[in-house]
Amino acid sequence: EVRTVVSGGGSVQAGGSLRLSCEAFGYTFGEADRAWYRQVPGEECEFVSKITDDGLTAYADSVKGRFTMSQDNAKNTVYLQMNNLKPEDTAVYYCAAPPSGYICLWGQKTQVTVSP
Repeated sequence: EVRTVVSGGGSVQAGGSLRLSCEAFGYTFGEADRAWYRQVPGEECEFVSKITDDGLTAYADSVKGRFTMSQDNAKNTVYLQMNNLKPEDTAVYYCAAPPSGYICLWGQKTQVTVSP
């Protein structure tokens, strides 16, 4: 069975931390870049971060310095460590490999809610 499992979301207060996981089953990420996106209802799908197969990362300005993306290729899993969370980080989070803004239309997701 081919599927992607996204987990780790939840509700925290501002300043708190969460770690999201995205694990592939039945397939491998291979050489594709992996990315996290997020979406607030009524707004566009927003790029958050990406990581290349060999570990190079890039981040949206809004999360730079607070979020860290990593991966464990042996486990076919990517992570998003989110520290110093802010209410404006509240969104539904998706992972995609390769990166695609269309992921917000159909991808596996997890809800992150940050209260003031």
